[in-house]
Amino acid sequence: MDLLPRSHTEFSSAAYWDKFFRKRGEKAFEWYGEYPELCGILHKYIKPQEQVLVVGCGNSRLSEDLYDVRYRGLTNVDISDVVVRQMTERNAEKRAEMKFLQMDVMKMDFPDSSFSAVLDKGTLDALMPDSQSETQERVTRMFDEVGRVLKVGGRYVIITLSQEHILEKLMQYFPQEGWITRVHKVSDSDRETSQKEMPLPVFIFVFTKFKKMPQMNKILEVCLDGTDAMQRLSCEEDVMKAVKERQHYAMLRQQLQNRGLEGETVSLELFSSTSSSSVPKYVLHIMDTDTVRAADRQFAVFIVPQGREVEWLFATDEGRRQLAGTAGFRRLVVVSLQREHPYETMAEIQKELSAKVMELAPPGFNRKIQVPFLSVGADIGTRTVCYEGTSKFSGPYVVEDVEGEEGVIFRNLIFLTNRNAVQSQARMVQENLPKKKGRRRAGKKLVVDCGYLACQYQRAMVAGLGCLPNVRQLLDTRLDVVLVGLGGGGLPLFLHNHFSKMQMDVVELDQSILQVAEGWFGFQQDDRMRVHIADGLVYLEERAKQDKSCHVVILDVDSKDVTVGMTFPPQPFVEKKCLKNIKGILHEDGLLILNLVCRDVTLRASVVETVRSMFPRILSKKIEDEVNEILLCFPREKDVHQGGDTKQMMEISLEELGNLKKAVGVVEKVAKGCSQRWDQMLELTELLDGLKLA
Repeated sequence: MDLLPRSHTEFSSAAYWDKFFRKRGEKAFEWYGEYPELCGILHKYIKPQEQVLVVGCGNSRLSEDLYDVRYRGLTNVDISDVVVRQMTERNAEKRAEMKFLQMDVMKMDFPDSSFSAVLDKGTLDALMPDSQSETQERVTRMFDEVGRVLKVGGRYVIITLSQEHILEKLMQYFPQEGWITRVHKVSDSDRETSQKEMPLPVFIFVFTKFKKMPQMNKILEVCLDGTDAMQRLSCEEDVMKAVKERQHYAMLRQQLQNRGLEGETVSLELFSSTSSSSVPKYVLHIMDTDTVRAADRQFAVFIVPQGREVEWLFATDEGRRQLAGTAGFRRLVVVSLQREHPYETMAEIQKELSAKVMELAPPGFNRKIQVPFLSVGADIGTRTVCYEGTSKFSGPYVVEDVEGEEGVIFRNLIFLTNRNAVQSQARMVQENLPKKKGRRRAGKKLVVDCGYLACQYQRAMVAGLGCLPNVRQLLDTRLDVVLVGLGGGGLPLFLHNHFSKMQMDVVELDQSILQVAEGWFGFQQDDRMRVHIADGLVYLEERAKQDKSCHVVILDVDSKDVTVGMTFPPQPFVEKKCLKNIKGILHEDGLLILNLVCRDVTLRASVVETVRSMFPRILSKKIEDEVNEILLCFPREKDVHQGGDTKQMMEISLEELGNLKKAVGVVEKVAKGCSQRWDQMLELTELLDGLKLA
């Protein structure tokens, strides 16, 4: 049966609706839910004793249901004479006081201020199928008429899907007229029976008429979480954003319930209804595995312990896919806890999330099966915020201590503009304090473990020192290093503590980062390690002019430009001008160690070619499970560890690799000799495995 128009403009045609209701007969057509689903909100704003106008009533049972619970002042209008006659006949005996009139809502016959409430169930949506100027004018006439027949203090109650052009129209009209705006979302649990037919959420907008007054503050409130608590918003844009977020979630939920993700990862943010924070309380990542699972291995939730959301396994799509495969469930929801919110226990988190995650279950999931909540260990971990500040260049940051596996404490520096990436990390250890007189035991304090390097790429940089010609002699006499990029100071601190003959100049743009390194990460300057607060490009240029040479330049500086597919280093550091300055300050047998993070394959190739124009021989070490690539760049074609002719220089021979490993062994031996606390997991020679010509 053809019940829908061939052109959506027919929705405003009386002829179309006459035809529609003739074909449908007396069977009620409930566009957006039935009375039990809507009454909880309607009864708050419409009282039984009031005069109520129902516009575009159609053959819906909503007016009849209201009448049956003592709403006697109901007047129904519709543009279709056919449906008005049908409804009048249907209610003549049982609901004699209820009126049905044929009338155009854009030109009604009622006197001004006739009604205390106007109820619109889907009529606005039918009259506004698009945002064309003719449609806009038609809807404006309808709004003007509603405002005319409503008393001051009366409510215009609209049940709508709130498509984008309708939402914009509502927000452009009523708040500007000084009307109070409230938005409710019809509870999904109430609409469970109709979800298959209507996956989009249904909203009820309530506009309360007030006399327009100059400089009157707009009242904009929403209640979209199924509770009775209204949330006050500051502007119309915030209302629109809140509504669109609920619509997006409904579509996402429909997608998740009807099909698998087929290799993609879906992310979702859940905000606390009791907090004003703009940061979500939970971040969910949903992924499916393609392995067929038993009935009891269909769906699970994994809670990431506090502070560990920055780890590769939990912070990256690849890591989470590996986690999902290991967990052994068809669909896994990985939940991260955010530092701005308090969390009590795993049981409390499970209670808060249980209803929501059930909406994300895979197709065909048996809801009688209890969804397991998984984690690392028995609790949710601990996170202690040590310090918060703001960098002039990188924005807000936080220093926090988090508990890792086996109770090990790690201290992280995190820039909140990229909250899932650790800028710097240190491992903390307990150190005995001097025993005070009168105390049985000496106290302890947490200190930075200077023998620990958090990142694999930093370890590869240290191993790269072994590529220096005559490295043994330099480590025994004097090794001059320029390092651009301080961060938390972990790399320079490690180098300083493990190579006693190293003289290091560290260049850092941001004074606040130096203060963080000194205050929270154990970094200290002395006569062998000096920090220069300067632009690295300017420093390298000035040093080249001074003809002040060094043996090694290390570039470990990040880019703030997110529009480029390269996050380490900033583009100017790998352009010819800067590279020429670096080559100018290096000894003839010197070495440039460059941390490169470039996801753009074409850009990466261009960078390597530019670097090669100044440094003809480049060795590359790609870091497993990280996006970093370490480039070891030599100012001349032939280095001391290499033998053979030109043809052999095109690849790394086994002989050369063996020589390099021996040299790295020397570096490791010297480092261990200076160390009071050597990380037994750190094997520098193994870090040369996979070394290639760039």
